[in-house]
Amino acid sequence: MSQSDTPNNQVLSTEVSQLRQELQLRDQLVQQLSQELFRLVKGNTNFIPQRSESECDLSQLEALREQLQAVEQQVTFYQDEITSRDAEIYQLRQSVQELTDRSRMLEQVVQELPQIYRRKFEERMTPVRDKVAILQRENRQLQAELQSVSYRLALKTRHASHSGIDLPNFSTTISEPSNISAPQNA
Repeated sequence: MSQSDTPNNQVLSTEVSQLRQELQLRDQLVQQLSQELFRLVKGNTNFIPQRSESECDLSQLEALREQLQAVEQQVTFYQDEITSRDAEIYQLRQSVQELTDRSRMLEQVVQELPQIYRRKFEERMTPVRDKVAILQRENRQLQAELQSVSYRLALKTRHASHSGIDLPNFSTTISEPSNISAPQNA
C-alpha cells in the first residue's frame, strides 16, 4: 500500500460521507413533500383543482418525478460506489493485516538474531578455544624443554670452560666388542 493510496482513500471516504449526507437530506425533503401533499389532498375535501392549476401541478409533478428519478439514479450510482469502496477497503484491510503479521514476524526474527549469532559464534569458537588450549599446553611443554636444554647447555659451557677441552661423552650403553687386542711392544 503506497502513501498516495491513503490520502486518495481518505478523500474518497470524505466524498462518500458528504454524498450520503446529501442523499439523506434529499430523502427527508422528498418525505416531507409527500407528507405535505398527502395532507393537503386528504385534509381538503373541497379541493378540486382547476384545469389550469392541474396542468401546472402535472408539469410540477412531472418535474418532481424526473428529479426523483435523477436522485434515484444518483443513489444507485453512489450505492454501487459504496459497495466497490467497501470491497476495496476490505481488501486493503486484509493487506494491512497480512503486512502487520509479516512485520511482527520479522520483528521477532530481528529480536532473536543477536541470540542466534551468539550461539553460532560460540559454536564456532569452541574448536578455536580447544586449539588454543592445546597450543598453550604445547607452548608450556616447549618452554620447559627449552629451559632444560638451556640449563644443560649452561652446565656444559661451564664444564667446558674449566677443563679447556670439550671431550665427547661416551655412554656405556654403546658397547663395542672387546676383542681389540692391546698393542704389543715388540
